[in-house]
Amino acid sequence: MPLTRRKAIALIGGGSVLAASAAGGAWLATRTPHDARAPWGAAGGHGDARLDALSFAILAPSAHNLQPWLAELHGRDSLLIWRDTARDLPATDPYDRQLTISMGAFLETFDLAAGKAGHGVETRLFPDVATRPGLEPVAELRLADGGRHDPLADHILARRTIREPYEEALPPARALAALDRHAKLITEPADVAALRDLTLRAWEIEAKTEAIWRENVDLMRFGRAEIEARPDGIALGGPMLEAMMLVGILSPETQADPGSQAFRATLDLYRRMLPATPAYATITTRGNSRTDQIAAGRAWMRLSLAATGEGLALQPVSQCLQEFPEMEGPRAEAQAALAGSGETVQMLARLGHGPDAPPAPRWPLESRLLGDG
Repeated sequence: MPLTRRKAIALIGGGSVLAASAAGGAWLATRTPHDARAPWGAAGGHGDARLDALSFAILAPSAHNLQPWLAELHGRDSLLIWRDTARDLPATDPYDRQLTISMGAFLETFDLAAGKAGHGVETRLFPDVATRPGLEPVAELRLADGGRHDPLADHILARRTIREPYEEALPPARALAALDRHAKLITEPADVAALRDLTLRAWEIEAKTEAIWRENVDLMRFGRAEIEARPDGIALGGPMLEAMMLVGILSPETQADPGSQAFRATLDLYRRMLPATPAYATITTRGNSRTDQIAAGRAWMRLSLAATGEGLALQPVSQCLQEFPEMEGPRAEAQAALAGSGETVQMLARLGHGPDAPPAPRWPLESRLLGDG
């Protein structure tokens, strides 16, 4: 959802935003949410191997950047990982599939970080433990000897989700071959064209379905102060966007109003961005159990890190896989096109060459801890 300077100027034709920017240039120059990005520079060096691995794991991608994970330390080498159900998406993700995939990405990042530090990880999924209000147990972890360094771990700090138009040219064959072991790649022009159409139609259904879009708007963080206070959700920040907020063009009210200039411009931006995609990647599982969804999240994390290592951009465009009623048609279309018999498509992503992007906001490590057990 973050917009570039070029996009922001296009959104309102330049005039009033540029005037506000010129008048308040010194203030606008301070709009970078440094504290919200601090966890990317604080990973490692915590004096406890579990905390070190967790400090990398909290950088994993998650649905709507909700970061639904919490960790509880036990003894000297164990920890319990919970999913915070207060971060559920009841309209968009009614069966918690996307958030469970997010937990899989978290667990894979933990394993990679631990392995790089020389520790193995023994994992018991969905342990039978005493329940706690608002929390669901996802995994019991124990650090052990025998870890190995997976080269994918070297890309954790550089991984980004790139929400921009991609270059028209296909990635080189060498890079595609490196990713092919992590996902099914779609590069044939006819298949790519069909997915461009499907992903755009699905995105517009999400944006035009009131309950779904309201859930999105409620997760938007408008400007540096909100991003710093709540470093999750959909960050709308930077000098140009904050100038738009100053003049009243961009706000929760305008984003929620399908008739507003801001809402129409958001549609236009995605209508330009989503077709600018030369290839796609999909992750499927044989079933759709919670264990399958965790496995999909692990695979998604490995694909993301492999793409980073190859200098490629990746962005999930899984709206067509969502389970709310209005998406039934595109979901069936995606399953028919992308899944084999009995399989479930868990993730669909754009793939290509894109520009650099800053790291996304993150809650600090200490806020993700429930305390020593």
